[in-house]
Amino acid sequence: SVLDDNADLPVTLVGYSWGAWLSFIIAARYPSLVKKLILVSSGPFEAKYAGSIMKTRLDRLGDEERKEVLSITEALNDLDNEKGNMTIGRFGQLISKVDSFNPVPHKDEVLEVRYRIFKSVWNDAEKLRSSGRLLQLAEQIQCPVTALHGDYDPHPAEGVEKPLSKRLNDFRFMLLKNCGHTPWIERQARDEFFRILAEELKT
Repeated sequence: SVLDDNADLPVTLVGYSWGAWLSFIIAARYPSLVKKLILVSSGPFEAKYAGSIMKTRLDRLGDEERKEVLSITEALNDLDNEKGNMTIGRFGQLISKVDSFNPVPHKDEVLEVRYRIFKSVWNDAEKLRSSGRLLQLAEQIQCPVTALHGDYDPHPAEGVEKPLSKRLNDFRFMLLKNCGHTPWIERQARDEFFRILAEELKT
């Protein structure tokens, strides 16, 4: 495995956004490989907390950008792969603006977007959450879990804190003030984020 070949086991896994779920799944399925789990800006673990995400984003957009996002959302199901790649890329650009509270100037990372893969993975992930199977994996996690979450993140903090605090034996939740979805670009939160992360990695 990748961990066997490239790390001293057991490891501390740090997962961001989608990666938080992936790290959660790995820690559940291979508990002997993971000594600690750090979830950064995770999506909510129960579907009932997810309904407000897009509404929050739309409320933060200007009129023209809001119309564009709604148009993209409606069109995505009918696009071919090439158009889908470009469209989902534009969607990400628009959403990233309202996912941040007060970002420092930074160079946007240019990543290859593959719409077909995105759609397939998201459909599977959504089924995992809506069925309750994602949260059930908490019963298999044996290591300490820490979650870091921005108070301005459109993904509701309670969608992480409440479900996991009920299911995990060793769980800590830390809310970062004046912080959006990407803590390391936030002017008022990045120093605190890196301080907490460094402390968590020491233990």
